[in-house]
Amino acid sequence: MNEPANSSVRWFLIFWLFVLSAVAFLDRINISIAGSSIASEFGLSKVRLGWVFSAFLVGYALFQTLGGWLADRLGPRRVLTLGVLWWGLFTALTATVSNRLTGALVLFIAIRFLLGAGEAIIYPASNQFVARWIPSKERGVANGVIFAGVGVGAGVTPPLITFLLIHYGWRLSFWISAGIGLLVGVVWYAISRDTPEGHPRVSAAELASIQAGRTFGPATGVEQKELVSWTTILKSKEVWAITFSYFCYGYVAWIFLGLVLHLPQRGTQARPEVQRNAH
Repeated sequence: MNEPANSSVRWFLIFWLFVLSAVAFLDRINISIAGSSIASEFGLSKVRLGWVFSAFLVGYALFQTLGGWLADRLGPRRVLTLGVLWWGLFTALTATVSNRLTGALVLFIAIRFLLGAGEAIIYPASNQFVARWIPSKERGVANGVIFAGVGVGAGVTPPLITFLLIHYGWRLSFWISAGIGLLVGVVWYAISRDTPEGHPRVSAAELASIQAGRTFGPATGVEQKELVSWTTILKSKEVWAITFSYFCYGYVAWIFLGLVLHLPQRGTQARPEVQRNAH
């Protein structure tokens, strides 16, 4: 148990979850940078563009629980792979919306809603992976690395999308975002497994270390506890307190994130005119 592991597969996979987390934020906030160009091309008011932005959050909020349920039953490997491919698909579909289409606004709203529904699985599935792969004493570090992808994704996306938007237009920036997501998803499926017992590159020492630090599973002699009922969850003051605190954090964070990212980007306003003339 005290022998050092001669492989570090779990940390390599945690790093890849960090990448997935960053890609999730690339796909969710790229529209904030490109919003002015999209609004100009499609003649959308700020209010209607706000509907498009909000559609993502509605889908994201409604499908969190379902995402956790799927990860529990299908495993984080498949659920995260399908999720990343889903993000890539709907990010690409955003770029295909024509400005000649009468119902373009409705289509944008539907696409962003479905993108949000797909992205809802990222952190529930990551938590499922951490529970299966990471000893309890290492989970704080592992979750910190995964969540660091939020900051990196939010920090890298504005300059990347702005550069692509200025030089190539907003549509190509979405195609590239989709391509990055598809590549990351394929790699994740190839390198990951649902459990360390099923991964061929996990050494005996690393497996023993993981099993010794898990709170349930065959090697511990303790079975996973039965699911907590919804009645118990909804009656819990702690759950409501955490929910309220995170709501306050998320509400304020998205207001400031939207204000910063939706500031007019220098050089981006001329591009939609070029695209409109090209049509």
